[in-house]
Amino acid sequence: MNDEMDDELFDVGGAIGDGQEDGALLYEHLRIEIDKGQAAIRLDRFLTDKVANITRNKVQQAIGDGSVKINDKNTKSNYKIKPGDVITVVLEKEARETEVLPEKIDLDIVYEDDVLLVVNKPAGMVVHPAYGNWTGTLVNGLVYHFNQLPEMPGNSGRPGLVHRIDKDTSGLLVIAKSEMVMTGLARQFFDHSIERTYFALVWGEPKEDAGIINAHVGRSARDRKVMDVFPDGDQGKNAITHWKVLKRLRYVSLVQCNLETGRTHQIRAHMKFLGHPLFNDAVYGGDKIRKGTQFSKYKAFVSNCFKALPRQALHAKSLGFVHPVSKEFMQFDSSLPEDMQGVLDKWENYVNFDL
Repeated sequence: MNDEMDDELFDVGGAIGDGQEDGALLYEHLRIEIDKGQAAIRLDRFLTDKVANITRNKVQQAIGDGSVKINDKNTKSNYKIKPGDVITVVLEKEARETEVLPEKIDLDIVYEDDVLLVVNKPAGMVVHPAYGNWTGTLVNGLVYHFNQLPEMPGNSGRPGLVHRIDKDTSGLLVIAKSEMVMTGLARQFFDHSIERTYFALVWGEPKEDAGIINAHVGRSARDRKVMDVFPDGDQGKNAITHWKVLKRLRYVSLVQCNLETGRTHQIRAHMKFLGHPLFNDAVYGGDKIRKGTQFSKYKAFVSNCFKALPRQALHAKSLGFVHPVSKEFMQFDSSLPEDMQGVLDKWENYVNFDL
């Protein structure tokens, strides 16, 4: 991150429309939604603590200029924020998409040394800034943590990232601190030598105990946000997923997936192709009852599970790679997050009670 931060204030965001008497187009550079349980503290103090490299004087100046708004209204520095408030910073100048704002975000760092770290990303956190998610991402927190991270060609705005996982997928990611380490890790991903294990809760019980899905994955012609599977290999890119059943629960199963390749939505698309979409995966049809009875009690149970796990049931559980500097093979593991473990427990109790 450069030294222009104080002068440029918060430089991320997108156009939000006309907002001044002269018709000047304003751009949203920062958006923060105040969480439940947030203490009632002054706005200027909150922003000074929340955003790196910003002085309290600079924050107060922006508030006085009308650039900082609470719930789309002008405010004062001494305004006491409260849960539910939406803080936005709007400026006439369009934000630069490749610049990443450092943000003080709590990160679950599993391992860290001089050249890399492994972080356990929670579900709901976007990995890198992009349209509609310029702040609050893992990269925003990493830039704050490191001050500066490396970028590679084609990786602009995503410093330190060698791979990524979906917003609503939880789990482990390795982050590089130098270009040399980033290149070394990227080579292992390219060679498919990185060991990546995911746990997924899927609908139904696969007929076999284990298998390999070797079928191309590519963007759907109907919806570019969805990935289709092309078993004939005539479209998309080669994608290979090794899977095995860990636990059978009659209506759902806990499945381990190991990636040989890392295509966008690979596990989600492959498991749907297998006939067992991920539990509560709205994009791939898992947010509906795909297995089970039509009794109201069962429907209510599934509905409660959906509420307890409001995302696809997928967790990047373990990660193994050769350290680019020490050449030592490193293996990291993580526990299932509370929401996913809780729903798994619910299914076990439901099935055992129903026997």
